[in-house]
Amino acid sequence: MTVILETRADFTLETARRVAWAGEGVELGARALAAMRQGRHRLERILDHDPEVTIYGVTSGYGQFARKRLTTAERERWAGMSPARIAASWGDPLPERVVRAIVLARLANFVEGHAAISPEIALGVAAMLDEDSLPAVPAQGQGGAGEILSLSHLFAGLAERMKPAAKDVLCLINGSPAATGLVADAALAAAGRLEQAAQVFALSFEAFNAPLGHLDPALDGYWNNPHDGWALRRLRELVGAGHGGKRRPYQAPVSYRIVPRMLGQARRAAAMAEEVAFESLQAVTDNPVWAAAIDEDHPFGRFISTGGYHNPHAVLAMDALTAACANLCVLAGRQGAKLLDGAVSLLPDQLTTAEPGGEGRRAHMGGLPMAQTGYEEEARLYAQATLLPGSESGGFGQNDVASPVFLAWSKQDRAGRCLDMALASLVPIALRAFDVTGRPVPPQLAGLEAAVREIEPDLARPMALGPVVASIAGALRRDIYPS
Repeated sequence: MTVILETRADFTLETARRVAWAGEGVELGARALAAMRQGRHRLERILDHDPEVTIYGVTSGYGQFARKRLTTAERERWAGMSPARIAASWGDPLPERVVRAIVLARLANFVEGHAAISPEIALGVAAMLDEDSLPAVPAQGQGGAGEILSLSHLFAGLAERMKPAAKDVLCLINGSPAATGLVADAALAAAGRLEQAAQVFALSFEAFNAPLGHLDPALDGYWNNPHDGWALRRLRELVGAGHGGKRRPYQAPVSYRIVPRMLGQARRAAAMAEEVAFESLQAVTDNPVWAAAIDEDHPFGRFISTGGYHNPHAVLAMDALTAACANLCVLAGRQGAKLLDGAVSLLPDQLTTAEPGGEGRRAHMGGLPMAQTGYEEEARLYAQATLLPGSESGGFGQNDVASPVFLAWSKQDRAGRCLDMALASLVPIALRAFDVTGRPVPPQLAGLEAAVREIEPDLARPMALGPVVASIAGALRRDIYPS
């Protein structure tokens, strides 16, 4: 299918999912093309009306050359300059789904004419989403004052294939579409990961035979938090009425009782990411950007320089996701250890000991909480605030503050992977608890159980658990990310 883009209102998180994750193409509609032609015409009229006007990157140079006023001949040379010379970063590439999200976000600046890009160039950008592959964009080394390093990697080939006019190249590499694509990707991943976490913690809750009172509906109103309320309801749906037998007679450890609140925190972080992604997808962040400030001196409006190429809201939202992942890693590790400790879980001793005279005949799961500790500590390492750089950036002249948005995305992505592995380590421990007690897994969690049993039907047999857990983590991630 093809997504038709007419105005900024067409740029939603669902649009991002369809284009970036599902691989659909886009088409610039007639309304968008008319608005872009009008925007281009306005730029030309402003230049004709006031030959002395200063428009960054059009009548002046870029960056440290902003003080240089360009002659008519120089304008043409600067307009055709390839951005490849700025593509100085390297390292591991972003996933293609993220690059597709950035290309989509780039179009939001164009469709209503604010950027004054030549419509032919905008059509070229849209056509990139129909190509078999997109240029590689490094996730590392992105320390520029805006996003010109990453966007130069992405759009240099397009700029070299076509004949850009004044401002066209700047329309491609300025603004903050990378931040938009990154936070949109993080928001989409967070929604799937939150559901996976809820299912695994519900499985562990029932495996531990925790009192159902910890999920009592009365708490929905007592805690006065919509995200905690969601978590309580979702956990109740997943656990259901329980196994119907005798339950633990006294409260479960803290790591079980606070699951609804910690899932609530994660949902708040996911909601923030969705909100920021929605705002960013419809934002105009170009620099310079046309403003409809029409008066006697500016009959066609004017172009103003902005700081739209910094998106600190995306950084804040992704940091919140990273922190939530780190916290949930802690819970997964604590619950794994408590399930294996018969003195705490009140479950049969064979969860942690070998059969008499049969040393080595049963899978030993005691190492899994150790691995969970490793994932937890790694996630905690990422869960530090992503701030503006404390020293002047490596850029020249005016470019004195770098954007840390790529670092924020990388940290939440890695913390998310740690959570996937920590949860995957908890699942076999929980399923063994069901096996040794002969209790059924709640019906709402049958799909999770089936996926794990397909990987390893007999969780009691002696085996190296690492490869099994890695496969479980892979199954969890397939339910989060597109194939």
